[in-house]
Amino acid sequence: MSQFLSQLSATFRRFFATPVSSLLNVLVIGIALSLPTGLYVLLQNAQGVIERFAAAPQLSVFLTVDTKADEVGQLRKRLEQHPAIASIEYVSRAQALEQLKQGSGLGDVIGGLENNPLPDTFIVHPKTSSVQALETLRDELKGWKKLERVQLDSDWARRLEALLDFARTALLLLAALLALSLVAITFNTIRLQILTRRDEIEVSKLIGASSGFIRRPFLQFGLLQGLLGGCAAWGIIGGALMLLNLSLADLAKLYDSSFILSHLSLADGCTLLAFSAFLGWLGAWMSVTQHLRKIEPR
Repeated sequence: MSQFLSQLSATFRRFFATPVSSLLNVLVIGIALSLPTGLYVLLQNAQGVIERFAAAPQLSVFLTVDTKADEVGQLRKRLEQHPAIASIEYVSRAQALEQLKQGSGLGDVIGGLENNPLPDTFIVHPKTSSVQALETLRDELKGWKKLERVQLDSDWARRLEALLDFARTALLLLAALLALSLVAITFNTIRLQILTRRDEIEVSKLIGASSGFIRRPFLQFGLLQGLLGGCAAWGIIGGALMLLNLSLADLAKLYDSSFILSHLSLADGCTLLAFSAFLGWLGAWMSVTQHLRKIEPR
C-alpha cells in the first residue's frame, strides 16, 4: 500500500512539474467532453420544454348510436377507473350537434336533419404521451362493448419522438468521436513520457521491477489527466449554462415566464467524471502496452 501511495504521490508531482502542458491537455480534454455533455443537457431541457408546450395527446371515443343512458354511465365510470387515464370529458350527442352547427357555418342545413347522426363521445386524456402507451390504450378500448370507434391523433407525438431519436443518435456519434480524441490525447502524452523516461525504465527492468510496477505510474497519470479533464468539462458546462440563463432570464420576462436551463445533475456529473477517468486510463493503458514492450535493457 505504501508503495502504491508513493507512486501516486510521484505521479502528482510529475503532473504538476509541467503545469502549462498539463493545463493545456486538461483544457483540451475538458472542451472535448463538454461538447457532447453540453448538448445532452440542452437536449434534456429541450425535451421538457417541448413536452410542456406541445398539445396534450387525447383519444376520441365514439359510442354506438344505440347506447343507453345507464350504459353511458357505466362506461364513464370504467374509463375514470382505468389506471392509464388521467381524466375524461363527456360530449353528448346534442352538444356535439350544437358544436357542429356553430363551427361549420351550416346551421340551416344541419337544423333540417330529421335525426341527430352524431354519437355520444368521450374525450380521454391519458397519463402518458408515449406513442406506444397511447396505441396500447387505443387498442384496448377498441375491444370494449358499445364503443363504435377510438381515434388517436399521435402524429405530433411520433414527430417528437423521431426528432428526439435523431438528436440522441447524433449526440452518441459526436460523443464517440470526441471520446476517441480523448484517448488519442492521453495515448500521445504517455508515449512522450515513456520516451523521456526510457533510461529509467531500462534500469528498473535491470533490477527486476515487474511490468505492473513500471506501468502503474503511467496508468495513474492517464487516469488523473482524464479525471481533471472531466472536472474541467463539468465547470465549462456549468459556466456556459449560467451565462445562457442570464440571457434567458431577460427573454423569459418578455413572455411572462420564468424558464431556466437545468444544470447537469449530480448523478450525470459523477458519470461524466467516471467516464473521463476511464478514457484517460484506457489511453494510457494502450500506450503503455504498445511502447513498454519495445524497451529492453541493453
